This record gives sequence, structure tokens and C-alpha cells, in this order.
Amino acid sequence: MIQTPYYLIDKSRLLKNLQRIDVVRKQSGAKVLLALKCFATWSVFDLMREYMDGTTSSSLYEVRLGHEKFGGETHAYSVAYADHEIDEVVSHADKIIFNSLSQFERHAGRAAGKPVGLRLNPGVSSSGYDLADPARPFSRLGEADPARVAPFIGQISGFMIHNNCENRDFARFDALLGEIETRFGTLLSQVEWVSLGGGIHFTADDYPLEAFCARLRSFSERHGVQVYLEPGEAAISDSASLEVSVLDTLYNGKQLAVVDASIEAHMLDLLIYRLQARVEPHAGPHRYLIYGKSCLAGDIFGEFDFPQALEIGQRLSIRDAAGYTMVKKNWFNGLTMPSIVVRELDGSERVVRQFGYHDYADSLS
Repeated sequence: MIQTPYYLIDKSRLLKNLQRIDVVRKQSGAKVLLALKCFATWSVFDLMREYMDGTTSSSLYEVRLGHEKFGGETHAYSVAYADHEIDEVVSHADKIIFNSLSQFERHAGRAAGKPVGLRLNPGVSSSGYDLADPARPFSRLGEADPARVAPFIGQISGFMIHNNCENRDFARFDALLGEIETRFGTLLSQVEWVSLGGGIHFTADDYPLEAFCARLRSFSERHGVQVYLEPGEAAISDSASLEVSVLDTLYNGKQLAVVDASIEAHMLDLLIYRLQARVEPHAGPHRYLIYGKSCLAGDIFGEFDFPQALEIGQRLSIRDAAGYTMVKKNWFNGLTMPSIVVRELDGSERVVRQFGYHDYADSLS
């Protein structure tokens, strides 16, 4: 058996999402780019590139990874490019997207003739978290005033708009897109492409794909633009688990169990957004608080029910552990970094990456 902890990426589960993405590509005409900020595990890019058109990035290293490991179209975006990195960014990208007009004026001349885009901020979003809301007050994410953008329109080939966050509601997506058209409609028809970003959970089982595709197609035809989508979690939802083992059990008002992983080090978004992990089956008469092994007092995966009492050495699967996990993992407490394991379509499993002491030591100085 593979030593825990490890992230287990299941290609059959991944394929389910990718096939729905392909339906959207074919029925809507939209191009679909993987958001590397959410998932950048290039050991499964061989499968993903069959169903997606390329990648979009948030930094120099992401755009380089997308170019070298995924291929296809490589969109470069950053909240701010440093003077010393812009030339390398351009060398790896097919399109360069600037966050602000000041960044555009500073760096667009170094884009080497490649298509240049600008991020727009429509002032509305679907985010339920202020921390993640791109339209929050005083947001730095994109230009909000159409009048400021208009004088530059002849130099801009497209726009990027990201204002959907964990949006599972098609009606809400439709309404937000309508507000974008109302605010920026005169600008949209003067460019060649528009990226609507990510955060749209269109691969969910109950999502109305036909209506979604029709809305994208009508938007594209009305404004004469190529539409791009940038899914992160929608591409990899429920395609991986964090496999852990129980190290200890104890009682302190409730039954407790400690596992050989940590939310702060290995599933950081659970801590940031105060979420509970998913463990299945979550049923039975034995309830436990599942703790991580770091020294953080609140390192808790959640409280779950089990059919039998937990025993030391027992293995548990923490579900939906692909998005914003491997890209955020860290060496807090010097804890063992989970390996990365891929379950192939034929059911075989292979360890594609293991981490050891020297990886920990080399990350410090």
C-alpha cells in the first residue's frame, strides 16, 4: 500500500468533468482554458489537453508552466507585472492581459506584437466571501469605468472579466452577464475576444448545460467576439482525495481522532474559509472530530459519523481535494508533504511525486 498522506487524482472522475467541458466547447463555440491558480498538477495534463484549449495564469511561473507542460493557448494575466519579469512572461504567452490601464501603458509596448487584453471590473459578483470578492469595495482587480477604457480601445484586442465565484446558479450567471453587457456593451463589440473567467460550476450534475451554451453562443454572436472560459474547480471538481491514516484517538468531551495530514499545510482553503471537509461514507453511530497533526489548535478537518469506531492505522479519504490544495500546500511544522498519486483510467495507481526532507530544507535557507 502507498504510504499516506497522499493526494490521489482519479482520472475517471476527472474525465467526467472534461467530457462536460467538451460539450460546452462544441455547443457554445467557447474556448476553455484551465486556471492554473486552482490546479497545476501537470502529471494529468496529458488527459486534460484533449478536452481543453490551453491555460490561463496569474504569474510568471504559472504562464511558463502552462506553456511548457500543457501547450495550446497560453494566456498571461497578473495583478501586476514587475519590470524585470515582463519580457519572460511575453516569451511564454499567446495573449498578455493587463490588470489596469497603468500596467497597460507601462508594459504593452513590450508585448512583442502579441494580442493584448485588459481586465474589466463590472462592480458585481456572485461571491459569498468578502475575501474572494473581486467586486468588493476599493477592489484593485480590473478597470471599472468604461469612459477610462474607451480611449485605449484601438490598442486592446480583448477583455477578461472574472466575477463568478463558486456560482452554481445559472440564473445568477445569466443576470451577471446581462449587467456586464449593460455596463460595457459598447466596448465589447469593438474587441475580438472576451474571457468570462472561472467560478462557474457548469460541470455539476444538475447544471443546465443547454441553457448555458445557448447564453454563451448568443453573447458571442451579439458582440462578435470569441468567448473564453477559465474553469478551475469546475474542471477538477471531486476528481481527487487526500488519503490519510489515523494516528491517534482520544476523548475530550467528544471522540477525537488525529490523522497524518493538516488543513493548514495540505487543504488550506478549509482553514481560510472555515469549511468542513468531505468524508464518505458520512453515516453511522460513531461520531469523531477529525484533527490534523499540526500544532495549530484549530487544525480540524470536520466532524463526521462512521459505521465503526476508528482504529489507529485506519485509512480515511478526504474528498474533493484537487482544487486549491496542491497549489497551496506548504511546509508548516515541517510536516511530511503528501505524495501525488494518479489513478489511471484502467484503475492502476502510480506515484508521480514524493517529497522528502531535502525538499523541506531547500525551501528555506
